[in-house]
Amino acid sequence: MLLWVLDPVGRDATILNQALNGDITDLRAATEVICSRTPSQLQIMKQTYRARFGCYLEHDITERTYGDHQKLLLAYLGVPRNEGPEVDPSVVTDDARELYRTGEKRVGTDERAFIRIFSERSWAHLASVAKAYQHMYARSLEKAVKSETAGNFQFGLLTILRCADTPAKYFAKVLHKAMKGLGTSNAALIRVVVTRTEVDMKYIKVEYHNKYKGSLAEAIHSETSGNYRTFLLSLVGQDR
Repeated sequence: MLLWVLDPVGRDATILNQALNGDITDLRAATEVICSRTPSQLQIMKQTYRARFGCYLEHDITERTYGDHQKLLLAYLGVPRNEGPEVDPSVVTDDARELYRTGEKRVGTDERAFIRIFSERSWAHLASVAKAYQHMYARSLEKAVKSETAGNFQFGLLTILRCADTPAKYFAKVLHKAMKGLGTSNAALIRVVVTRTEVDMKYIKVEYHNKYKGSLAEAIHSETSGNYRTFLLSLVGQDR
């Protein structure tokens, strides 16, 4: 709840610092925050992280991660990307073909191609690549990522791909997973609610209702209690 007193970028920076340097490292949380933000948000986040915690975010990522997962995060933080809707159809086709050639078509995956395309291309472009991949190979790009990669590297790629489609749909799914089954993942629940309330919560509520046939507020009311419930519902609101 203390996150709420910070501004949005301060919340992101604090979540990242806690995820990377807390008593329990949470690389999934760090990956989600990085891979679900726009380039402009990431630039401000890096500056805020440096100002608040006295070190570069990239340094902490290098210290806490490794391999292709580390390469993806550093590339995603460092490469400027277009945030507009403009898409070059010829490049889209080339990227879909390259992902197939370096992934499902061969034995063993060339992760470098996945890192390059996922870190350099805009969300609008990646969404078009996913559609082209489905059309060209009769298989979803998401399934290709799942079959060709693993672990936190896979999680990062899927986060980017799903946010490229619809960020609100992605976060609706995260919230649902946080509350379904036995027990509630309070860390994921508070992280998403606090960081998305001022960004796209009204769209997340619509996506949640469309996908799970119930309101997000009702789900939170059912899975939480006391002041914690009151706090979350004050941010989410009662309407769907």
